[in-house]
Amino acid sequence: MTSDQIDEELSETLQRLRLRPGMLQRIAGIQERRWWPEGFSFADGAAMAGAKALSEAGVDARDVGLLINTSVSRAHLEPSTAVAIHHALELPQSALNFDIANACLGFVNGIQVAANMIDAGQIRYALIVAGESSRQAQQATIDRLRLPDATRADIREQFATLTLGSGAAAMVLAAADTHPRGHRLIGGVGRAATQHHELCVGDNTRMRTDAKGLLDAGVDLAEATWAHAGQWDWQNMDLYVMHQVSVAHTSAVVDRLGLDPRRVPATFPLLGNVGPASLPLTLAHHADSLSSGDRVLCMGVGSGLNTCALEIVW
Repeated sequence: MTSDQIDEELSETLQRLRLRPGMLQRIAGIQERRWWPEGFSFADGAAMAGAKALSEAGVDARDVGLLINTSVSRAHLEPSTAVAIHHALELPQSALNFDIANACLGFVNGIQVAANMIDAGQIRYALIVAGESSRQAQQATIDRLRLPDATRADIREQFATLTLGSGAAAMVLAAADTHPRGHRLIGGVGRAATQHHELCVGDNTRMRTDAKGLLDAGVDLAEATWAHAGQWDWQNMDLYVMHQVSVAHTSAVVDRLGLDPRRVPATFPLLGNVGPASLPLTLAHHADSLSSGDRVLCMGVGSGLNTCALEIVW
């Protein structure tokens, strides 16, 4: 679903409000995003990614002791989305399964929880998944913004909804001593600035965002997290895999932290902001560029606000 297509859908509103088309590309740097086919859900995508991850890791589904679904998308309040994914993957009855929801930080939080359970000897293998769908929210937003009473303020407030994308990702975790050739999770740090919890609020059909407030507070929190992580020596990592929001967000974080932009890959121009799936999707898209021993820093800021940085040695 290209940004030009969305501009075409909103052409009458943009003309009436004397707004230039191309804002999604000009301001956010997003050329297109994906929609799942009709009838294919985000949970189906998460299950597909999970099956692929298990296959590529050479892990039998019967050995999985924990499934964590970290998706923002959900069809209902209960039961958890994890139960549908557990069923689709035919995981054993012994496999714990639940959702962890923390906006765009859910996937890295899932990694942290699973790693601690593996270290504690409670499970052998964990599967972390995230599946997101932007179709419903974007169609509803386009319909609202096409109404004759839609204002510039409405477009500004709901602009971020149009930057979202669809996709799925999964990761298999196990104890390092049983898989010495795997990519090793080292650890990391996090910080919270929950006084900003109302800057971005969304549901299945709408996301209300104070874009400037969210950008400024998010970059400040990223800087505070970076200052706290001085003992980790993260200034010269081989790859910085950031949660994908927009060109403005990426540039602001890179500038504030003094990172080499050549080491910060971007997937948002063609995939949009795929919520908690965007960080692992970006890592997967650039995994072929990594060599054994390379240091990777996974970094994200999630609505709320929370931030996290995790180091992986390839």
